[in-house]
Amino acid sequence: MKASKGFTLIELMVVIAVIGILAAIAIPSFNEQVRKSRRSEAIQALSDLQLRQERWRSNHSTYGSLADLGGGPSLSYYTVTVTNNTATGYTLTATPNAGGPQSGDRCGNFILQSAGGVVTKSNSTGLNCW
Repeated sequence: MKASKGFTLIELMVVIAVIGILAAIAIPSFNEQVRKSRRSEAIQALSDLQLRQERWRSNHSTYGSLADLGGGPSLSYYTVTVTNNTATGYTLTATPNAGGPQSGDRCGNFILQSAGGVVTKSNSTGLNCW
């Protein structure tokens, strides 16, 4: 009797099943880490704008608009806006680009609000993403 060489169909199916289970666990985890790194880019941009706002306010009577601050940062996945800029406060918002990979992100919009010297960081979903 001659010994057969190679793999049986059952052994091949077991290997494919194990690879499928590992992929089902690893791919979503990897995608979440990619989204998290994109979030950090938005948070960094808001922090940079906060510093620019304070620099602008030290020389002017009100906080500045996005144009006053030298324009917004160039982000691939978020759009940054400045609203409610008055003599005592401002609101900075980073919104995921519509239809982009971050549009369905669990954190939603990042909001940095300064009112009367008190800075509040939040997001539109209420989760702790900062």
